[in-house]
Amino acid sequence: MSNKASDTHVDDQTLDAINARREAIRETYLRPDGERPPSSARGLHHFALVSSDVERTVRFYQELLEFPMTEIFENRDYKGSNHFFFDIGNGNLLAFFDFPGLGLGPYQEVLGGVHHIAISVAPDRWAHLKDKLDEAGVEYLLESGVSMYFRDPDGVRLELLADPLGEMYGSTVL
Repeated sequence: MSNKASDTHVDDQTLDAINARREAIRETYLRPDGERPPSSARGLHHFALVSSDVERTVRFYQELLEFPMTEIFENRDYKGSNHFFFDIGNGNLLAFFDFPGLGLGPYQEVLGGVHHIAISVAPDRWAHLKDKLDEAGVEYLLESGVSMYFRDPDGVRLELLADPLGEMYGSTVL
């Protein structure tokens, strides 16, 4: 797995155009803190993903990553399907569905798909979870000393980030 900018296949001229476009978007749309209107949202209720094996997913998220399962019930939209939730802190939930008998294929990156889910953890918990991933033989990529990328059993890319909520690599993003 790689997320390094050096792995890009963009030539220098194209990269210059991308950088110029980013700056134009920043100038047009980004408002300084204090000038931004409040969000219409209250927060992330849950982020829903698909699981191929409910028990394996529970073991991974609850036992390995230490995100407690908070509920499981039948999915209202698909008879026999489970809808289950994990507490990822700060009142936010990570949710899953399984779709028995639907024959879904493995994870793929597609336009409109999930690139990764970044979850903030305290630095001491980050180190603890890194040790648990090592013990479990889960491969990961370390970035910037505070970021760890790995995949869940169904291929979803996760990031554990030791930066506080609202910050990333020393920059305020909220």
